[in-house]
Amino acid sequence: MPPTGTTPPASATDDRADGFVRVRGAAENTLRDVDVDIPRDRIVAFTGVSGSGKSSLAFGTVYAEAQRRFFESVAPYARRLIRQEQTPHVDSITGLPPAVALQQRRGAPSTRSTVGTVTTLSNSLRMLLSRAGAYPAGQGRLDSDAFSPNTAAGACPVCHGLGVAHTVTEASLVPDQSLSIRDGAIAAWPGAWQGKNLRDITIALGHDVDVPWRDLPRDAREWILFTEEQPVVQITPQRDRVAKPYNGRFWSARSYVLHTLADSASPRLREAALAHMVSGTCERCGGSGLTPEALAVTFAGRSIAELNALTLADLAAAIAPAPGMGDVAVTITTDLVARLAVLVDLGLGYLSLGRVTTTLSPGEMQRLRLATQLRSGLFGVVYVLDEPSAGLHPADAEPLLEVLAQLRDSGNSVFVVEHDMDVVRQADWIVDVGPGAGEAGGSVVYSGPVDGLREVEASATRPHLFPDLAPPRAARTPRTPTGTIRATGVTLHNLVDLDVEIPLGVMVAVTGVSGSGKSTLVSRVLPDLLRASLAPDRVVVEQADGDDDASGAARIARVEGAEAVDRLVSVDQRPIGRTPRSTLATYTGLFDAVRRTYAATDAARARGYGAGRFSFNVAGGRCETCQGEGSVTVELLFLPGSYGPCPTCHGARYEPGTLEVEYRGRSIADVLAMTVDEAHGFLADVPLAERALATLRDVGLGYLRLGQPATELSGGEAQRIKLATELQRAPRGHTLYLLDEPTTGLHPADVVLLLRQLQGLVDAGNTVVVVEHEMDVVADADRVIDLGPSGGDQGGRIVAQGTRGRSRTRPAAAPRRTSRGGSRRRERGLARRLPGRGRRPRAAARGYVIGASRGGPRRRGRGPRPSARVQADVGSVTSSVRARARPTPHLHAAPRKEHS
Repeated sequence: MPPTGTTPPASATDDRADGFVRVRGAAENTLRDVDVDIPRDRIVAFTGVSGSGKSSLAFGTVYAEAQRRFFESVAPYARRLIRQEQTPHVDSITGLPPAVALQQRRGAPSTRSTVGTVTTLSNSLRMLLSRAGAYPAGQGRLDSDAFSPNTAAGACPVCHGLGVAHTVTEASLVPDQSLSIRDGAIAAWPGAWQGKNLRDITIALGHDVDVPWRDLPRDAREWILFTEEQPVVQITPQRDRVAKPYNGRFWSARSYVLHTLADSASPRLREAALAHMVSGTCERCGGSGLTPEALAVTFAGRSIAELNALTLADLAAAIAPAPGMGDVAVTITTDLVARLAVLVDLGLGYLSLGRVTTTLSPGEMQRLRLATQLRSGLFGVVYVLDEPSAGLHPADAEPLLEVLAQLRDSGNSVFVVEHDMDVVRQADWIVDVGPGAGEAGGSVVYSGPVDGLREVEASATRPHLFPDLAPPRAARTPRTPTGTIRATGVTLHNLVDLDVEIPLGVMVAVTGVSGSGKSTLVSRVLPDLLRASLAPDRVVVEQADGDDDASGAARIARVEGAEAVDRLVSVDQRPIGRTPRSTLATYTGLFDAVRRTYAATDAARARGYGAGRFSFNVAGGRCETCQGEGSVTVELLFLPGSYGPCPTCHGARYEPGTLEVEYRGRSIADVLAMTVDEAHGFLADVPLAERALATLRDVGLGYLRLGQPATELSGGEAQRIKLATELQRAPRGHTLYLLDEPTTGLHPADVVLLLRQLQGLVDAGNTVVVVEHEMDVVADADRVIDLGPSGGDQGGRIVAQGTRGRSRTRPAAAPRRTSRGGSRRRERGLARRLPGRGRRPRAAARGYVIGASRGGPRRRGRGPRPSARVQADVGSVTSSVRARARPTPHLHAAPRKEHS
């Protein structure tokens, strides 16, 4: 195979013969006319720093073109109903099979979407209960739909299948029972004239409004709060200017709240009414969302609700085929157990079928889809995966590699966009994109066998893939905590009566296998225990739609030391906006400073333009043809719809008069088109904008455009933007920062930048607590708390905690730990020679570097693969730390708590 970009395109027949996908002239997003040959039927890793263009190559080019070709065979009418990718900017792609993409997309949040519905395992389980379940005497057979909370036949009539009932209680309607009705005891009633009207009607109905609420008769309190009656009485105003009597209608407190939520168009009134609602487990169905008839049917002694609550590993054991089962039961359970085994092998055995998908990480969602594909039996397909190891503990990585190998050995190609160097080392081929991000990237630095990258000095991946090439890092003495938050008796999800200490003034890494309770502790428990001691405006915790959890807040017996924290900030990977109108510039607030700068120019003042004139989200200065979006949708009847530049503003977003106002020779549209790096120099004399831009550069986002829509940002980019937004704000006392896997989607080179910022927060007197699987981050922490020992019911305990030890300077690496089947996988040869099994053809044995001499490509030797990590025996699987001259955490086993 000749060097990339030096040979004319081969014919499709040649491509089928030599087993390569040949891409020519790829120019999607930041790609720069890329030519690359990618082997089929192999595991190919796409690497590069964030923003280098690797996703544009794998997803935006290869997958998008494969999907476009496949949909050409679909009927035109059906094609209009399918979401299609945009046609990629590429000259030609040959040798390309059909493709399936598994991306880290959360999708629309819904509490009705569960692990069972995503994997379709719930369908089989419902069929099992319907056809082979044990029915109570006298009860007729139920269809499988009757076992689904998402159907009219199976949904609980009280909660409508949600499992959560929203209601009001006396405590929520009357928070202070020492007050009288006249003094505002019924907080749910409105204020001003409406509240006075209801009090006057209550008086007219014969109730005393001047005694404390608790002293009213119980039946009177019940009637005032919960009656459905609406009596009408005549009211004569006593002190109003209008003395004319009128007829007033009584509304109970509950009726008023429910009416406001259902009919009010005022967001303020709806929010006030919602504050008096209480959410809890539905008493009728016990949280299952099902009818009593469906819950009465059992299999293996358990109802479908009980089976849904079991972990996947326990479910497989509970329904395993056994002697005495009927033929129908054996057939269904055999298929179910086989599909469950795949999920368990992928490290998802701690999940349950009833787990709501809004509580899953993007990495967990992707692995669920991956397991479904493994059972599909497809052949000759290109699977394009977006960082499948995201959110996966190193102890669970080996089963993932097994699954990828199975997909490949089944006759498929596996293209993986990946940052985990342990996964990359096991690939058959690597395509490294870069060398930098944004304008500094977009080129294929290297394409070939993994070991060949060792000789490519321009690669940012090289020093991280081969630890012996990485420069040693200076040792840093662990900080001494300035205080401690102690919580005892913590109970939530799989955390049961847990005692935990969070040191303050340091960086704390919370580790453990998937499902051990890390996110529950950091993202749920810590915010709950601090809310009681902090004012609402001092707590910054995002709540996405659909995140309501019937489990409610954590139960905590006692909390000590929380008063030392002045502010709480939780930074996660949720999108910074749901529409293209939300951009990097608008979210960070720097665009406000930019608009004010343009409004202060002489040209703007002469025309009477204020700062609002320079917003593309409001009428006035924006282009009305595209409503300030810069593009319009081109709907084609039988072809995929596409976006094109607005014919009026040509993508500028603004009308001509606004664009005539310039600052330092540039219009407002020119600023939005700049990258963060470019704008940092251009806006150096705008302090507020310069500060925000400098912070964005510090977290490695200098390649992003100011006008880049939020919908085009990855989860890792969104999290770093949120972090940068916090960093640019003035210090506001001791802040506790909570981050859930902040390195997801980050190249190891970007992780170094992120760590620098996190350590800067701690140096400024704050506390940083991170949930993390990346061992480099763990090794850089001052304290480590390890949860486990396993996931689900076998987790939720602190198995080790302690401080970092002294730095090791490039120690000898220990052998890589293997899980079941690891040696067999290597015997099969996960990183097999290309492209045949028994021999290595000459062309496939070489790797190529861009810029090779005309005399021919330089051949790369195939030396032994470097080991990936050092293992320290401290009683925890998390103690395996990568050997890259990193400080190794020294942990001590946590004392076991005795339960009576």
